[in-house]
This record gives sequence, structure tokens and C-alpha cells, in this order.
Amino acid sequence: QVQLVESGGGLVQAGGSLKLSCAASGRTSSTYGMGWFRQAPGKEREFVASISRSGSNPAYADSVKGRFTCSRDNAKNMVYLQMNSLKPEDTAVYYCAASLSPYPSTWYSGRGYNYWGQGTQVTVSS
Repeated sequence: QVQLVESGGGLVQAGGSLKLSCAASGRTSSTYGMGWFRQAPGKEREFVASISRSGSNPAYADSVKGRFTCSRDNAKNMVYLQMNSLKPEDTAVYYCAASLSPYPSTWYSGRGYNYWGQGTQVTVSS
């Protein structure tokens, strides 16, 4: 089992920044990709970013590319999402997820993940 706990959400004005953190514990060595997803009220959960075990070649949704940066610190079992130039449409609950699949193509969908955190609220005011 893997446990994930997100933190760092909050209220920020448009144009501001936030850094989300995801602390992983348990059998983290069994996981490959780590991902960030978000879900806004009345909308489906959507992919935001993913990163491999090595931390190379993170992938991003087009809507956040150039504004968000995903990184990880394996020594600390942490994954981060640095969010800059935030927009009101970024408002959502953000979830961290861990995948047991070694195939990056599976990391773009929530179905590719086996473990989820409880989520952290990000609210961007205009």
C-alpha cells in the first residue's frame, strides 16, 4: 500500500503562485509514475501533470504547460507541483496519485493510477 498526503493549497489572486506538495509513504518503491489531477465543481477530474520515477521528462496538460512545473525528491518521497501565473480557471481540488504501471502512456488517465491522496483545495480569485 502507498499513502499520499497533499498540502499547500489555498486562496491566491490571479497571477499568483502556489506550490503543492505530496508526501508519499508505504511501499513507494513499487510505484513508477506520479501524477497530479484536478477536479473543479461540476466538472470531471482532469490530468494536470505526471512525472516518472527518475524525474525526467514530466508531462503536462496543455492548459498548464509553461505555467506549472512538476518535480520530485525521491530521497524525501515527495512530489511537487509549482503553479505560477494562476488563473481563476485553475480553481479546483488537486489530487496527487501514484501508479504501479511502468508505461508513461498510462499516466495521462486517472485509470492508470492505483493510489490517491485526499486532495487539497486551490482557489484563484479574479
